[in-house]
Amino acid sequence: MHILITGGTGFIGRRVVRALIMSGHRVSVLSRQSPSDVRRLLTSSVRPVQSLNAINPSVAFDAIINLAGEPVMAKRWSHQRKRLLLDSRVGLTGELVDLIERLENRPDTLISCSAVGYYGHHSASEPQSESSTAGSDFAASLCERWEQAAKRAESLGVRVCIVRTGLVLHQNNGALHEMLPPFRLGLGGPIGSGKQMMSWIHSDDMTRVITFLLNNESLRGAFNATSPNPVSNREFARALGGALRRPAIIPVPTIVLKLLLGESSAMVTHGQAAIPERLQEAGFIWEQPEIKDALRQLLIKPSYF
Repeated sequence: MHILITGGTGFIGRRVVRALIMSGHRVSVLSRQSPSDVRRLLTSSVRPVQSLNAINPSVAFDAIINLAGEPVMAKRWSHQRKRLLLDSRVGLTGELVDLIERLENRPDTLISCSAVGYYGHHSASEPQSESSTAGSDFAASLCERWEQAAKRAESLGVRVCIVRTGLVLHQNNGALHEMLPPFRLGLGGPIGSGKQMMSWIHSDDMTRVITFLLNNESLRGAFNATSPNPVSNREFARALGGALRRPAIIPVPTIVLKLLLGESSAMVTHGQAAIPERLQEAGFIWEQPEIKDALRQLLIKPSYF
């Protein structure tokens, strides 16, 4: 297959690109980076694309995988930051669907990322399946609009899969990487009460979810890309401390996070317990379904890719 990927140079994207190329697919990567930088970061076999408008309508893609988006937790949510988050998700996804409409040969599949933030915080301790309703906070609204932009491709005859990601774990990237320094010093611990739930997934399983959806043509709609075993923040801290052989008992006061992160702090002080009900029904098998085993694998026998 010839596959167009957005966000292919990002944390998850690099792993997906590698998996696709190893499976024999041709991959084009949309990136603002120079073509030489894209090839150096990924592989010389990818085809860099710097603009969707530069794609000739006669080019045929079998599938599009949309992984792009500015990091949600990187900065405080000012009005300007919220606009950037919307543009990088809703805006770009809309442009992708516009591209699909222009193409002479439309792709069979669009796989587009969202997040478990879709469920909001109104019932954060209750399990949330794909049939649960959307929340009402900014993160939930962002995810809902993001998903609606992707679903527009259904009217063009394209199979659309929405991937609601949880916390993707890898020791060299993302939230886990940011947590490691204090935990390695024995200064880690739960956030606030530690009762808030965390929906997580090992980075290898995240890659496998995307390729699973790509290869199963009967699947469509929303899927929670999480382990079937969400844990409380306290359980996560205990498991991380155990993997590092360090104590994990020093709590992070909620007020500190609110002062540092503002509105976005609710994403870590509340959380969600997303259950991947539809992936389970489809027969997907997790390689790392348990948090203790996943953290040990990442930190004791790590994969550095």
